[in-house]
Amino acid sequence: MDIFIIAILIVAAVILFLVELFIIPGISIAGLLAGGCIIYANYYAFANLGATAGFITLAISIITCVGSLVWFMRSKTLDKIALKKNITSKVDRSAEEKVKIGDTGITTTRLALIGYAEINGDIVEVKSTDGFLNEKTPIIVNRITDGVILVEKNKP
Repeated sequence: MDIFIIAILIVAAVILFLVELFIIPGISIAGLLAGGCIIYANYYAFANLGATAGFITLAISIITCVGSLVWFMRSKTLDKIALKKNITSKVDRSAEEKVKIGDTGITTTRLALIGYAEINGDIVEVKSTDGFLNEKTPIIVNRITDGVILVEKNKP
């Protein structure tokens, strides 16, 4: 019966260990329970079966954990749950082509550093270099860097 209890604890520890590594990574209940199961299985073996059985259980625990990790990594299961999609989308830079330095416009939203403005009849995302600007504030395009349109308050 003692060997059965130890075997059940080791199997539970291995399952929880794999769940912790591959399904819910991070320090979670599964990882803590896996550690608790493996520690208690080894403690139980040392306390109830003696030192020799304890060291055998310790060796079996290590071999089982490492072996199950290697087996799971080589199995096709990991390929089935892995993300294989490539990101092919690109940043829309059409506004950069329509807007030039020196163009004027008016903010359509509050610029809490970033917001929207109407420049040359197009509503585009802009970034304020003057800090916060309220809605319907006249602006002028200061510069365009990496697709970001930088504007400042237009002072007549």
